[in-house]
Amino acid sequence: MTAATHSTLFPQVPDSADAVLEGLDPEQREVATALHGPVCVLAGAGTGKTRAITHRIAYGVRAGILHPSSVLAVTFTNRAAGEMRGRLRQLGAAGVQARTFHSAALRQLQYFWPKAVGGSMPRLVDRKIQLVADAAAACRIRLDRGELRDVTAEIEWSKVTQTVPADYAPAAAKAGRESPRDPAEIAQLYAAYEDVKRERSVIDFEDVLLLTVAVLQDRHDIAEQIRAQYQHFVVDEYQDVSPLQQRLLELWLGDRDSLCVVGDASQTIYSFTGATPDHLLDFRTRHPGATVVKLVRDYRSTPQVVHLANGLLAQARGRAADHRLELVSQRAGGPEPVYCEYTDEPAEAEGAARRIRELIDSGVPASEIAILFRTNAQSETYEQALADAAVPYQLRGAERFFDRPEVRKAGIALRGAARFGGNDSLLDDAVDLPSQVRAVLSGEGWTSRPPAGSGAVRERWESLAALVNLAQDFAAAKPGATLSDLVAELDERANAQHAPTVQGVTLASLHSAKGLEWDVVFLVGVAEGMMPITYAKTDEQIEEERRLLYVGVTRARERLHVSWALSRSPGGRPSRRPSRFLDGLRPGSTATTGRAASGGAGGIERGLSGTRDSAPRRTSRVPARCRVCGRTLTDPGEMKLMRCDDCPSDMNEGLYERLREWRADKARSSGQPAFCVFTDRTLMAIAESAPDDERELARIPGVGMRKLTRYGADVLAICAGQSGAESTDED
Repeated sequence: MTAATHSTLFPQVPDSADAVLEGLDPEQREVATALHGPVCVLAGAGTGKTRAITHRIAYGVRAGILHPSSVLAVTFTNRAAGEMRGRLRQLGAAGVQARTFHSAALRQLQYFWPKAVGGSMPRLVDRKIQLVADAAAACRIRLDRGELRDVTAEIEWSKVTQTVPADYAPAAAKAGRESPRDPAEIAQLYAAYEDVKRERSVIDFEDVLLLTVAVLQDRHDIAEQIRAQYQHFVVDEYQDVSPLQQRLLELWLGDRDSLCVVGDASQTIYSFTGATPDHLLDFRTRHPGATVVKLVRDYRSTPQVVHLANGLLAQARGRAADHRLELVSQRAGGPEPVYCEYTDEPAEAEGAARRIRELIDSGVPASEIAILFRTNAQSETYEQALADAAVPYQLRGAERFFDRPEVRKAGIALRGAARFGGNDSLLDDAVDLPSQVRAVLSGEGWTSRPPAGSGAVRERWESLAALVNLAQDFAAAKPGATLSDLVAELDERANAQHAPTVQGVTLASLHSAKGLEWDVVFLVGVAEGMMPITYAKTDEQIEEERRLLYVGVTRARERLHVSWALSRSPGGRPSRRPSRFLDGLRPGSTATTGRAASGGAGGIERGLSGTRDSAPRRTSRVPARCRVCGRTLTDPGEMKLMRCDDCPSDMNEGLYERLREWRADKARSSGQPAFCVFTDRTLMAIAESAPDDERELARIPGVGMRKLTRYGADVLAICAGQSGAESTDED
C-alpha cells in the first residue's frame, strides 16, 4: 500500500499496534512512533501529514501508551475534524476527540460556565453583521454592506490578536493593515459593538476563545480539571494559528510538553486574518528538546508539477522561505505544465473551457478538474465560458456572479435606467453604452479608480468593474447596442447559469482551494497586477502572494495549465506581462535574482534532551512575562525581547551597532536581505542579554539551531569584544 494522501484507507481495522504502522514511509513512521515530548512535523504539500498524525494517535492508542479520551486533536475546519475522526475510527482509535479550536473551547465553556461564572451562558451569535450594523447606528456612522463586512473583519482580527478597541489604531499600523475606514472610527465601532453584545447578553465566536482563556487563567481548579482530562495534544495546520489560539493551547498544556504540531510555513496564506507562522517557526526555540520530522515525499503530484512548485519557492525570500521544504515526488512522470498566453481575458476563458471540454470528452471526470483564480470577481468570465461550452461547473467559497448582492442591485439600476433613462440627469452626458453603464454604476459605488486595500469593498468594486468591462466588450461586439440590449444580455447570461450543477468542474479562488486537490488544475490570470495582486505592496505581502500561487500549483495531481492574458478585453492594448513568479520557470523566461534556500531536505532532527549540557530545556510552559513590569506578553516581537516595547531597555548600544555591522557584511556576502541573517528584534535581544556561551545564546527567541550552528561563533565573539568577521561562513 502506498502512502498517497488520496489513496483508500485500510479496508479493515488493523489487528495490532504494529499493523497500524504498515505502509508508512520512514519519516511518517517516525512521526507515528514519536509519542513522548514535543514533536514538530514540517509537512510539505501532498506528503501525507494527515495520514502521519492519525496513525500516530492510533498507534499510541493501540499500543496502550495513549488513552483515547486523553487525546485532543485540533484542526481548523469542521470538515478536517470529521475526516480525522473517520480515519481514527478505521484505525481502531475511536473515542479520540478531534475538534476545531472553537468547538473544543465552546464545549469546555458550556460545561464550566455555571461553575466559573454562574447562571446561563450568553447566547452565541452565528453572524456579527447585524450587531456591527447596530453598533454603527449607535455611533451615527453609515456603513453599506461591503463596509459592514470589512469592519467586521477588522473586529475579528483585533480579537484574535488580543487587541482591545483603544489599541486598535496603533496595533493596525504596527501590523501594516490598511484599514477600510479611519482607524479611530474602527476603534469606535469596535467598542460600540462590544457594548451592543453586553446589552443583549450575546457572545461571538472570538469571545468563545477569549472567555475560555479568561476562565483558564483565573480559575486554576478548572484549568487543572481540563489538563487532567486532556494530556496529549495534536495541532494540525499550525502555521495558521493566531496569537489567541496559541494562548489557549498554552493554557491547555500547562507545564507539560506532550504536544505534536504539524504545519508548513510555505502554505501560510491567511495572515490577513491574524494567522502567523511564527509559532511554527519558533517551535524549536520554545521547545529545545523537540523532535523535528520533515515530510518531503510528495505522493500527490507528478515530478513535473513538484518541480514547478519547488522552483517557485527557490526564489522566495523572508523567514518562511528559510524553512521551505524541497518536495520529492513519489509518483510516475506526467506531462509538463502547460503555459498559455492569450490576447485577452475572454480568449483565456474560452481557451480553458475548450481544453476542459476536450478532457471531459476523453474520459476525465469533470469533478477532477478545477479552475483556480485570485479573486472571486474573475469567476464570471469563466462561468460564462463553461456555460457556452456546455461544461457543468460548481462554485466553491463564493456566490455565483449574478447572485452577488451588488450585481443584483446593479442589474436593477441598469434595468431602471433602460426604461426611464430619458428622465435621468446622470445620463445627460453619457454619449455611448459604456459611458451610460459607468454613469449608472457610479451611483452603486463604482469609481474609475479601485479602492485601496483588499476586503469586501474591493470585492464589490471588482464585481461592478466586471459589469463595466462587460458593457465595453458588448458595445465593441455590437455597435449601436442600447442599454436595453445590455440588460437583456445580462438576463440571458444569468438565466443560463441558474441550472443546478452538483457534479462539475470546480471554480474556486486560490484561498478557498487550500486543502483540496484535483487531477487537473487550470491556474488562470497569472499576470502582474493579479498575481501578485495590485494592492500587495510590502515584501511580506508579495511573498504571501507567491505562497498563494504555490498552494495553487500543489493542488494538481497530474496536469497543470498556467495561463495569462496580455489585455483585459478584445482589442485592448497588450500591456500586461506574465507574473514575476514565473520568471525562470516558464519556457523562454529569465530567472530573477534569487538565492539558494537552505535546509529543504526531509529527515529527522532529534531534540537536545539527550545532551543535557549542550542546550537549555524548558520544563514549563508558563506565560511569557515582561522582565521589567511583569505584564503577560503576546506580541512575538515583545516576546523576543522578553519586555514590553514601552519598558526601559538595558541594551548595550555599542554591541548592538557591532552586531548590525557584522550582519550587514554577512548579508552582502551571502546575497540575501539582512533580516534573513537575524531580525532587528533578535539583534536587540542579543545586545540586551550579551550571552557568554551557546546555552545562553540558544535561549534567545529567533536564534534557532540552524542559525546557532551557522552564526553562533561569530555572535559570541562579538559579544566578547572580539571581531567575528574572520570566521568562516558556510553558506
